[in-house]
Amino acid sequence: MTDDSSGRIAAALRAWIGDAPPGSRLPSTRALVTEHGASPVTVQRALTLLRTEGLVETSPGVGTFTRRPREARPSDFSWQTGALGAPARRIPSSPAALRSSGDEPFALHSGYPDVELLPERLVRAAFGRAARHDAAMRRAPSAGLPELRAWFASELAQATPRSATPPTARDVLVLPGTQTGLSTAFHALVGSGRPLIVESPTYWGAIAAAERVGVELVPVPSGPDGPDIDELARAFARTGARAFYAHPNYANPTGAQWSPALGDQVLDLVAAHGAFLIEDDWAHDFGITTDATPLAARDGDGHVVYLRSLTKSVSPAVRVAGLIARGPARDRILAETQAESMYVSPVLQHVALDVVTRPGWGTHVRGLRAALRARRDALVDALAAHAPQAHLASPPPGGLNLWLRLPDGADARHIAASCERRGLLIAPGDEWFPAEPPGPHVRLNFSGPAPDRFADAMRILGSVLAD
Repeated sequence: MTDDSSGRIAAALRAWIGDAPPGSRLPSTRALVTEHGASPVTVQRALTLLRTEGLVETSPGVGTFTRRPREARPSDFSWQTGALGAPARRIPSSPAALRSSGDEPFALHSGYPDVELLPERLVRAAFGRAARHDAAMRRAPSAGLPELRAWFASELAQATPRSATPPTARDVLVLPGTQTGLSTAFHALVGSGRPLIVESPTYWGAIAAAERVGVELVPVPSGPDGPDIDELARAFARTGARAFYAHPNYANPTGAQWSPALGDQVLDLVAAHGAFLIEDDWAHDFGITTDATPLAARDGDGHVVYLRSLTKSVSPAVRVAGLIARGPARDRILAETQAESMYVSPVLQHVALDVVTRPGWGTHVRGLRAALRARRDALVDALAAHAPQAHLASPPPGGLNLWLRLPDGADARHIAASCERRGLLIAPGDEWFPAEPPGPHVRLNFSGPAPDRFADAMRILGSVLAD
């Protein structure tokens, strides 16, 4: 990882290396410091980056030189075809949401908020304190730090009505992000070859996790108000499924939030079938016009397995999530966790705990609500003005995304590729469907960089759709 200054120096040296013959000596550190007006540390970071890229080599006491080419034969990996055989399941390739934005000026494809929306000062200070803590040299308990588990339990307990039993710290497991939590929960609670009901569309990572552990997905249609309850009941009756994975609050990708009445219907249906609801509360901190109220708070008999992520709201570098489960389900998931990842880095756990227990965390979340609303509304207005061909059912009450239905006959991947050639990155919607999409969709992230250029971005989308 480099800062902007060392990155610029490295880019300048790459251009110089491209014109220099192999074995040429680079200017000295002192000369580079003078030329670029940078500190010696910054110059050394740039040279280190070039060494890791294999562009230069250093001879101590002599200098740094452009690397001489090596005589190398092409690698032969054909033997692996026989050793590996055909995959039993094809794991989806890396989705658009994880792509680097590169040099494109308009990046609306990402699944993460821009750094301007993160509590940067809290995170940096927390890392400094964690580095001086004993956690930097010790492992954590398999279930997670007791203090962090207590925080996750306390947060859910605050939403628990008096008639229900609140969770305790023992019910909480700390995981390295919800993606690991999904794989672990699917394997422990469903099992290979058995059915798991999911909303359609649903989070692409859940589709990938199900493929990874061999779970059979059973899609039920879900729209701006949540899943079709009649279709959900039929899916339970038809398949005998014992688990339903869903986003009751600010669904990814649609932004839908279930009504309290629908939540009660789903809880009753899950209980009637002796099943689990795997509730993914990925956007708990991203409410805009409403608050996220977990269904897990209304469950007293262990039907809801609750996942609460901090990664997107604290920092992508702090991959920490809490999973709350009760009864034997909790013990099975813990056993799976120990077998897969053993424990989460105690440094990251201390950072997460430090951030969410500081007085500034509440202030940050309140400010984030206003910032997301401004960005959402700006993108909605730009969409209506410049790309009216893309239909938005309604502005989402929370989350990070707009979910757009394209005109009939449009090819979402072709549209996304055409936009990319013009500098706009968007995510084709078919990545969120566990079966064939019922129509072409795209997802736009309004929490990304450069919200002041949303109008320019939507002009590109409108022009591509017009073409």
